[in-house]
Amino acid sequence: MIPSIITLASVALILFIVSFFMNDRLRDVEDQVEQLSLQYMQESYQMKKKLNVLEEELLSSDLTEEILKQSHSNMQSPPLIANIQNLHQSGYSTAEIAKKTNLNEYDVHSIVLQFKHEGISK
Repeated sequence: MIPSIITLASVALILFIVSFFMNDRLRDVEDQVEQLSLQYMQESYQMKKKLNVLEEELLSSDLTEEILKQSHSNMQSPPLIANIQNLHQSGYSTAEIAKKTNLNEYDVHSIVLQFKHEGISK
């Protein structure tokens, strides 16, 4: 009887020591679930960011269209642009208009071209 108890105790001790070196399958499954949840959260965050950007683009385009409609309906130019338009129609050159309005010649030239393009100035 003693030899069987010693054999059982030694087998139990060997199995106990071997259990520390065995791979824990539950831990592997937990790691996989954790990786999947992290991946899901990252993808969800990226989708929310893309959705916010898309909403902002749609909202800004709607606002831009509304502003353009209002500006075309009002057709009132700011005082500086109206002043440039009057000076240009009076025959002043872009350099002279730039000196009078304290603007860049390039800016005055682009505003004048805008008048011609929109058909405001003749």
